Amino acid sequence: MTLLVHGTAQKSVQVDKELPFKHGEELVYKVYYNWNFVWMPAGEVTFKVWDAGSQLHYQAFGKTYSSYEWFYRVDDRYDSWADKSSLLPNYSERDISEGKYRIFEKIAFNQPAHKMTVWRAKKQGDKETKTEHHTHSKVYDVLSTVYFLRTINFPIRGDGSTEQFTIFMDQEEYPLTMKYLGKEDRKSIHGMGKFNVLKFQPEVIVGNVFKEDSKMTVWVANDNNRIPVLIESPVSVGSVKVVLKSYKGLKYNLDAKTE
Repeated sequence: MTLLVHGTAQKSVQVDKELPFKHGEELVYKVYYNWNFVWMPAGEVTFKVWDAGSQLHYQAFGKTYSSYEWFYRVDDRYDSWADKSSLLPNYSERDISEGKYRIFEKIAFNQPAHKMTVWRAKKQGDKETKTEHHTHSKVYDVLSTVYFLRTINFPIRGDGSTEQFTIFMDQEEYPLTMKYLGKEDRKSIHGMGKFNVLKFQPEVIVGNVFKEDSKMTVWVANDNNRIPVLIESPVSVGSVKVVLKSYKGLKYNLDAKTE
């Protein structure tokens, strides 16, 4: 199967013939928060993917540990249904509870018309407001972006190569860039051992979470699965580290793990 995906500049980008993930893949990450030079285990995030006929169903849910909720409570869920032939989303939902902030949102993506229909409420079951938005290009939601970027074989493009894409979030479109920085051997991943990895620097959306000069770094297993194994990033107050804790249902052997 050859996939043609349309990027920000409306160019066609050919990605791998075979997807690097399959039905039933589950990745669990432990999230650490650094405040005043102390790393605290804050919670966990789980990513799942299912084969849904002509679509792929992605899901991510994150929750803080009860011991951390005195500081800041998070209970989030994202779902995205993407077309198998393009990997572009058709529909997504997110149910967000972070501190005092709550939002429930549904988005219907009309990709050919570059038109997004959004329904929003403070929480699921409340009266929803409906709005329509036009974008300049075909767009991804946050979750489908993660899986799309895993399909690209960056090493054959060379160090310093980039991929442009557009995310639709909070009723706006954000053109962003993923930059490939090169390979690293035997990267130590806490609790998991050492991995041969690919290093990336994704552009972030500046706002309440990320400052103007924030630099996120992502390390991805250098094998056919291309699963993220470590993410480090400064945030508005402090910094976070997201570390692979467990995995199951991988499509290929985790050959990047060296010990």
